[in-house]
Amino acid sequence: MVYNIRESGALGDGKTVNTRIIQNTIDQCHLAGGGTVLVEGGIYVSGTLFLRSNVTLEIDQGAVLKASPDITDYAENTHYNRYRNEEALDRCFLYGEDQENITICGKGRIEGNSEAFPNDGSIYRPMLLRFLRCTQLRIEDVQLCDAAAWTTAFLDSSYIWVSRVYIHNEKRYNGDGLDFDGCAHVFVDNCSITGTDDNLCLQSSSKEYPVKDIHINNCEFSSVCAGIRIGLKTIGDIYNVVISNCTMDKVWREGIKIECTEGGSISEISIQNVTMRDVTRPIFMILNNRFKTDDYGSSVEMEQMPEIGRMENTAITNLTAVDSEEMKNVHYRFTDDIMGEPKFNGIRIDAEEHHPICDITLQNIRYHSIGGVKKTDIPTNYPKVLDQLLYPGSETSENYYPNWSRAAYMDIRNVRDLVLDNIRFSSEETDEREPYYVEECLVCRQDVEVKWQTRKVSVQRICK
Repeated sequence: MVYNIRESGALGDGKTVNTRIIQNTIDQCHLAGGGTVLVEGGIYVSGTLFLRSNVTLEIDQGAVLKASPDITDYAENTHYNRYRNEEALDRCFLYGEDQENITICGKGRIEGNSEAFPNDGSIYRPMLLRFLRCTQLRIEDVQLCDAAAWTTAFLDSSYIWVSRVYIHNEKRYNGDGLDFDGCAHVFVDNCSITGTDDNLCLQSSSKEYPVKDIHINNCEFSSVCAGIRIGLKTIGDIYNVVISNCTMDKVWREGIKIECTEGGSISEISIQNVTMRDVTRPIFMILNNRFKTDDYGSSVEMEQMPEIGRMENTAITNLTAVDSEEMKNVHYRFTDDIMGEPKFNGIRIDAEEHHPICDITLQNIRYHSIGGVKKTDIPTNYPKVLDQLLYPGSETSENYYPNWSRAAYMDIRNVRDLVLDNIRFSSEETDEREPYYVEECLVCRQDVEVKWQTRKVSVQRICK
C-alpha cells in the first residue's frame, strides 16, 4: 500500500516543517504491516525521521526531502558517536535502530541543508542518514546531497545494498559518502560520490561486529581526502573485501587507503581494475598503533594504546594512475586546509619492523606522475613506524605524517612475501628523488621499470 505524505497533510512549499506529519505516515505504514511512504511534488522540510521495519521511503523524481535548518527539530536520541571529540556530529536527519527491511529509493533528492550548519561554532551538524543494528537495507537510485556532516553511517548492520546512488557534498567538513562500521554482507554498485572527506569507508569499532563480505563495484569517486579507506578504526577485524572496476578523479590525498591502527586485523583484500586521474597518493598502507585521548581519529571504545595488529593477504591488480598539469598545484580543503601537494605523491606501504605487513601483491600497476620535485624540498630524516607502546609520544611515521614522500613513485618498507609484478612508472618531469625504495622486505618477485621524461632506466634493487 502507498501512503502519500501530501495526502496526509504535508506541505511541499520548502518552508513548512512537516516532521510530525511525515513521521505519523511512516508509523502508520509500519503498523499496517509495511508499504511505501511516497514523497512527491514539492520540497518537504522535516527534522529527524525515525525509519521503521518493512517501510519503503520513496522520493519521487523532482521531489526533495530537505533537512530543517533548525537544530531543535532534531532528536537527541539518535547519536552513536564512535569518534572522540566530535560532539558536533551529534544528530541526524533519517535514523533507523534495530529495524529490518527498510528501503530508501526514488529518483528524487534528500538534502542535508548544509549551509544552515556552519563548520565552526557550537551549533551541531546533523548527519544525513544513520542506521544502528539494522538488517536488510536498500538505498537505490536516490540523490543524497549537501549533508551537514557524514552522508551515511551504517553501524553494526548487515545485508546492505546501495545501488545507483548519487552523493554530492562540497560545503562542510566531514563530508563522507558511505561509511560502514561493523557491517557485514555489503553490496555497493554503480554509485557516484563526491565529498570533502572519505568517499567510502570500512571500519570496525568492536570485536563483536567484524567487517566482512564487502563488495564494491563500478563506482566513481572524487574527494579532497581519500577515495576508499579501509581501517583506521580497527578494534575488530576487516576481511573478505572485493573492490573492482572503479574510477577516481581528483582525489587530493589517498586513492586507496588501508590502515590498521587499533589492533585487530585487515586481511583478504582484493582490489582490481581501478583507474585514477589526479590522485595525489594512489596507494597507502600502514600497520601501526595509535591512541590519543584528544584526537578526532581515536575510537570512543578505546581506553589505552593497543598492541599492533595484523595486515595480510592483500592484492591490488590492474591499477592505472595518471597525473595531469593540475597536480603541480597545492590542493586545499576549503581555503587553508592543505590536503595534497606534489611532494606528498606516490605509493607508500609501511609498518613497524617487528610487525611487518604480510603477503602483499602489486601487479600490473601503471603510475604516471607529474614529477618535478627537487631534493631540497624533502627533509633528510625519514621517520620509521614505531611501536607506541615502547616509544610513547615519539616522532613516528603514521597516517598523515610525514606529509612528503622520499621517493618519486613508491616507498615500501617492512613487508614479508612481497610481489611486485609488472610495475611501470613514468613522469612528465624529471624528479630528483630516488625512483623507489623497497627496504627490509622479503621479496618473492620484483619487476619494476622506471621511465623518465627524457630517458629510460630499469631499476632493480635487492631487498634485505
